[in-house]
This record gives sequence, C-alpha cells and structure tokens, in this order.
Amino acid sequence: MVAVNSPGDHCGSPADAAVTRCRGAGLAVLTADCAPVALSSPEGVIGIAHAGWRGLLAGVVEAAVAAVRELGGTQVYAALGPCIRPHGYRFSESDLELLIARFGRGVRSCDEAGNPALDLPAAVSSALGMSGATLVASSACCTHCSPDHWSWRARADTGRQATVVWRPVER
Repeated sequence: MVAVNSPGDHCGSPADAAVTRCRGAGLAVLTADCAPVALSSPEGVIGIAHAGWRGLLAGVVEAAVAAVRELGGTQVYAALGPCIRPHGYRFSESDLELLIARFGRGVRSCDEAGNPALDLPAAVSSALGMSGATLVASSACCTHCSPDHWSWRARADTGRQATVVWRPVER
C-alpha cells in the first residue's frame, strides 16, 4: 500500500494498492486476470487495488478501503474492472477452501469443465461488503474470454491492462 502525497509521488513503485487525496494525482494498477478495484469518496479521496486471490486473502481490498477512510473519506464507493470469471478460473480445492473460509460459500463456482473454480468478482464484492464500501459499478467483461484484454490463464499473455483513477485539478 502506498499513499501518494503529490503528483508523481511513488511513480512506478510496486504496490497492490494506492490511495491519495492530492489533486492532479493519478493512481494505476496493472492486471491481466486479477481484479482492478477503483475507489472514491465524496471528499475526493481516491484509491485503487490489484485484487488477485492471494491479495484478497491478505486483505488488500479492506486495507485500501481503510486507507481511503484514514485520508478523510467517509462513504467509499467502488468499481470493479474487467477480470477473469469462474468459467475460466479453475482452482485447487485447498486454495478455494481458504477463500471460502474468508469470504463465504458464494465464492465457490465451477469452470466450464465442471472443476472447482473461484468466482473472483464475488470474492471482491464480499471483501468490499466486509469493509463497508459500496460497489456501484462492475464490468461484466471476462478477461479469459475477451480478445481485447490480456489473460494469462487463457493465452499465457504477458501483457497487462492498466486501470487508472485520478483526481483532477480544479480550475
């Protein structure tokens, strides 16, 4: 987690989440199949999180929402970007059980062959709910299926799409 205090602060720093209340600052995460989660508040505090399954287990979404609140955000709104959907996200039973224990049975699904799978959007939604944030937008796009998005699981793509949030400078 990084807190950006001025435009360009922490530029290129590796982090699974970032927050700022600084005007003119942009925040970005790079994802392929993982879930990008953009955060905002009425007070102008913004954040972004890279939510893969390991990050979700570690509490990255909850930590990002808490950091928005620490900077003065009251109500936190979230938008979920394109990510892999269960039909393309075969998952080991043991790892899936860890996620079920943390986020509930609603994260369990099956892939297109009937194997255990993770419902990543459901896990993100659960994490947001646990943190008290409100999910206001969710992309229906599956990176596994979309020819317009990178997917490691579908095609072993090494590219990444960027999700960016920024707080504009007032004029």
